[in-house]
Amino acid sequence: MKTLYLDCSMGAAGDMLVAALIELLPEPDKFIDKINSLSIPGVVVEKESSVKCGITGTHIAVRVNGAEEDENMHEHHHEHGEHEHEHHHEHEHEHHHEHGEHEHHHHDHGEHEHEHEHHHDHGEHEHEHHHEHGHHHHASMYDIEHIVNSLNASDKVKNDVIAVYRLIAEAESHAHGRPVTEIHFHEVGTMDAVADVTMVCMLMEELAPERIVASPVHVGSGQVKCAHGILPVPAPATAYILKDVPIYGGKINGELCTPTGAALLKYFADSFGEMPVMKTHAIGYGMGKKDFEAANCVRAMMGEAEDKTDTVLELSYNVDDMTAEEISFATERLFDGGALEVYTIPIGMKKSRPGTLIRVMCKEEIKEKMIELIFKYTTTIGVRETETKRYVLERRIYSMETPYGEVRKKISSGYGVKRCKYEYEDLARIAREKNICIEEVKKLIEK
Repeated sequence: MKTLYLDCSMGAAGDMLVAALIELLPEPDKFIDKINSLSIPGVVVEKESSVKCGITGTHIAVRVNGAEEDENMHEHHHEHGEHEHEHHHEHEHEHHHEHGEHEHHHHDHGEHEHEHEHHHDHGEHEHEHHHEHGHHHHASMYDIEHIVNSLNASDKVKNDVIAVYRLIAEAESHAHGRPVTEIHFHEVGTMDAVADVTMVCMLMEELAPERIVASPVHVGSGQVKCAHGILPVPAPATAYILKDVPIYGGKINGELCTPTGAALLKYFADSFGEMPVMKTHAIGYGMGKKDFEAANCVRAMMGEAEDKTDTVLELSYNVDDMTAEEISFATERLFDGGALEVYTIPIGMKKSRPGTLIRVMCKEEIKEKMIELIFKYTTTIGVRETETKRYVLERRIYSMETPYGEVRKKISSGYGVKRCKYEYEDLARIAREKNICIEEVKKLIEK
């Protein structure tokens, strides 16, 4: 299986992910030309060599109207009382990251403190932004969608870019207690943020991995200064995006994972964990700007990994003297006990009696517990055990906020396929509340 592994031992930022993925391409310069032909307003992307701790990699510079944004641009004073936060950027970030920390700005750029000077984020960070001329223009989610839909990119890329932005907007909404419709991304950095996210989405389309695995994410430690005061690392929006993702701190004082980096990982990674057994054929290093005792980079490795298999036990038993209600209750108790699957098959037994074959699938480590439950809740006097190998798709659950409440979506991928399915109970709840059918609920959510 064509697998992409992302090593986030120094966190992740949009520009670092871009740079690492670009190094996996056979002709990276052609991709840069392709990006510059997209006509992202005022944006020019450049690729340059960068060395960290003796390792040579790539740094991506995004220039907007001829200038690469840096901390000096981001001092934002949101006049008009604009949510200072709102910045895409989450982050509130005004961050004047002391230590020069990644100031993470939306932008990820480099975000991470990663040295990120984020270009972006514009300001977010730190946000104070004295936009020259005192001119503060903010882009809403609607504005972002308009910008993205006008790009010369495929529908898949456009949909992916918008989905990543929605993750960030939902996180900002939760962190600041404001509806998603009131979340805005600051003008400074909007274009380079769009460029970063768009490049990652295009690279994923071009590289076309069948499975994406990311390491646990190093988020850094300490505190970050923002428009609202001093906040802990990871910043609230980043922490929200990384719910259900394995993360850790460490001794490096600074913000290593930015909201944009977090959103891109959350959206594209099929799973988080150790590097799978794989034969690599391309390795890329995406560098941040700042220097730490460890190489400030994201490492991307593309190769062939074995399709995921595991071994499970099948415990089978026959009954011919249990009612349907008793079998149903026993099934519930077995699921509560940790069974992976419980199912029944009608069978004919001795003396021509109709009976039921009940089969329980479970992991080896809970076999004894399962057998105890089977004898406790059923009338069988014997259980058969069979060891079985399973071929499974990678699965992860993604929770999305909607105007109708939280809806969970199961994403499964592998063996050249990728499919999504909404959690039935969540759809049913909304259907009951609004007195509509399940199909209409799906349409409402997808809008």
